[in-house]
Amino acid sequence: MCIFACLALCGACGYENTFSAGFGTNTAAVSGVLFRGGDACGACYQLMCNYRVDPKWCLRRRSISVTATNFCPPNNNGGWCDPPRQHFDLSMPAFFRIAKQANEGIIPVLYRRVACRRKGGVRFTLKGQPNFNMVMISNVGGSGEIKAAWIRGSKSRSWVAMRRNWGANWQTGVDLRSQTLSFKLLLADAKSQRFLNVVPSSWQFGQSFASKTQFI
Repeated sequence: MCIFACLALCGACGYENTFSAGFGTNTAAVSGVLFRGGDACGACYQLMCNYRVDPKWCLRRRSISVTATNFCPPNNNGGWCDPPRQHFDLSMPAFFRIAKQANEGIIPVLYRRVACRRKGGVRFTLKGQPNFNMVMISNVGGSGEIKAAWIRGSKSRSWVAMRRNWGANWQTGVDLRSQTLSFKLLLADAKSQRFLNVVPSSWQFGQSFASKTQFI
C-alpha cells in the first residue's frame, strides 16, 4: 500500500472543516477498499513509511496516526486509488512527518487500525431543515467508526433510529425543534454510549455542540 501527499480536507465524509471537527491536519483521503462507502469516516490508522522498501525518502522509525476524512476516487485507469489498492492521500503536514522533504510523491507504507484518541467530547453539528434533521457527528474516540446512531428529543421517551445520509452525516425526518436533544451511538467495535441532553432546546441549524463524554 502507498500514500501520496495532498490536502485531504473536508470532502466525502462531510467534515466541513477538519480543524473544527477535531482532527487537525492528521487526516487522509482513503481509497475505496478502505473507505467502504463512508463507513470508515472517522476511523484512525497508524502509518509508517516502509524504510526497507524506500530508504531514500522514508524517515526511519517515524509513525503517525491519521483519521480518514475523505474519499480518494478511482480513475479506473491504473491510478493509485483504483481497486484493489489500499491507498492514503495525506495532508502535507502529516506526509512530512514520515517522509523526507523534497518528496511530494508516492511512498510505501505499513499501516494498521488503531484506537482514536480525541481531545474533548464527541461533537454534534445540526444541519437540515424542520422536517429533515441531519447531524454531522465528529471527534469520535475509540474505533471512531460509527455503525448506528439514534436521537431523542426531550418530548419523547423513545429513541429514533437515524440512518447514514453520507459520510459522517446522519439523518431523521422527525421534527425536533425546540427540544433538548440526546444521542446514542454504536461503534463498529460494538461499544455504545449515550450522550444525554447534549444539545439545549434553544439550538439552531448550523450550530455545533460538544458532549462532556467520550469513547475510550
